[in-house]
Amino acid sequence: MQLERFDLVVLGGGPGGQKAAIQAAKSGWSVALIERERQIGGSCVYRGTIPSKTLRETARQLQKLRSTACGMQAEIPEGTEIQALMTRLNQVLSSHRETLGAQMDRNGVSLVHGRGRFIDAHTIEVTTVRGPSRRFTAGNFVVATGSRPRNPPNVPVDHEHVFDSDSILSMVYLPRSLVVVGGGVIGTEYACIFGALGVKITQIDRGSNPLPFLEPDITAHLLDSYPEMNIEYVPGTTVESAVHDGLQVVTTLSDGRVLRSEKVLAALGRLANTHGLGLEHAQVEMTQRGHLIVDAHGQSSAPHIYGVGDVIGFPALASAAMEQGRRAVRHAMGSPLADFDPTIPMGIYTLPEASRVGLTEAEARERYGDVLVGTAQFSEVSRAHIAGSPRGMLKLLAAPSGRLVGVHIIGDGATELVHIGQMAMVGGLSVEEAFLDRVFNFPTYAEAYRIAALDLFNRQSTGSRPTPTEGAPPRPCPVGR
Repeated sequence: MQLERFDLVVLGGGPGGQKAAIQAAKSGWSVALIERERQIGGSCVYRGTIPSKTLRETARQLQKLRSTACGMQAEIPEGTEIQALMTRLNQVLSSHRETLGAQMDRNGVSLVHGRGRFIDAHTIEVTTVRGPSRRFTAGNFVVATGSRPRNPPNVPVDHEHVFDSDSILSMVYLPRSLVVVGGGVIGTEYACIFGALGVKITQIDRGSNPLPFLEPDITAHLLDSYPEMNIEYVPGTTVESAVHDGLQVVTTLSDGRVLRSEKVLAALGRLANTHGLGLEHAQVEMTQRGHLIVDAHGQSSAPHIYGVGDVIGFPALASAAMEQGRRAVRHAMGSPLADFDPTIPMGIYTLPEASRVGLTEAEARERYGDVLVGTAQFSEVSRAHIAGSPRGMLKLLAAPSGRLVGVHIIGDGATELVHIGQMAMVGGLSVEEAFLDRVFNFPTYAEAYRIAALDLFNRQSTGSRPTPTEGAPPRPCPVGR
């Protein structure tokens, strides 16, 4: 069998693999990208982020219509096909495919469809759907094969009545009721999306609250929105069994409670796609959970093999994977490379959406012994009232020196708004330097930063909590006045 030679072979065409391949090609390396699916993009594009956020946009617009249309009842008819609620998805996916394909072609990346596995430390064998197997060798490799849903045996996923996060959007019709098993990001996002679309939701988790990595006051805002979306959160319990009885799925909980629903979503985390890659033949060390063990540059125990994205574990974000792929290649090339920036923002696309960057209040207190806190309620922000989305808050955390160390937001635009705080943290700015002595456009959501900064300094100087409107811009006039 002929051995095909490249400077770099990338396993996996998701966000991390794409950026690794493009970086290498732009730097003059010959690159082969091996992807088992028909199209590059990975689960992020075809089964995860883009489809779910497209459906979420429909749910968000429906919510907004209900809140601003003078009491108009904006309901979705029973039996609505889910695809009908994602009318822009094909357009979005088509545009994404064309962009990625053009990038690969323009940079001379060789795209190979098939399943690749290491047969030794420097050789990958690819089994293709048609034709004979092919073998590739390279000076460097990047493993970016992503992850798959973790499906425990007590929640048997059949993709018809019980779904996982990869198959949930394959439902033909919007169900009347859905049990969501899991209080992490995926489970909570889907609970909000389907709840806002009119589905009766019961969310189950062993934790006292969903999204335990968020600040308690941020989570409290989210839970306050649950009743209006017809979502019930059941804490401190797990699933014993989930069985379809011919009519409904009967879910039995560890506390003895029995739930009946049309469908069930198992959202209990994800597993790294490392099984079957033959990494043991390349002497690549892995954790017990199947993640590649890598250093700060993504370099594994085999120095010429790098891991990026979900296969190396936390933070398992598409945004982080893109940067990890780029950095891995630059390190392999010996190019100058600054330290990896730890201020990675996290966006949670619930309704309302939430985002955070930096330390939590508990982490800041543990590190610095004390912490300065300032908050702004979106009810203090004129833009939020204009947009009909006054629910939400922004929380700033600063070290005793005043340097910004954490930003936590929930509300309309939170995943965009967080980047202002991120840049202030990257610059090592104090809250005063970044926000207190600055002028923000009015009316904007960004004003919340200045309101929170004023709150922080008022608390610091008086030792007490100021009134909610102290330092806030004027409220908008009621409609019609």
